[in-house]
Amino acid sequence: MATSKRPAAKKKCGPCRGTGEISRPVQVGRKRRTVGHQTGMCLKCFGTGQAATT
Repeated sequence: MATSKRPAAKKKCGPCRGTGEISRPVQVGRKRRTVGHQTGMCLKCFGTGQAATT
């Protein structure tokens, strides 16, 4: 009888928690006051949301 193996579950990326996006604070002025957040692609997983294998 053959046994079926499930593919291993891929781990989520740590910094973006699997979403593929990271938000950074936006600062303006001489006092560097925070006025909001800007969303961008996660550079650790390049937007895939999965942890790197190496």
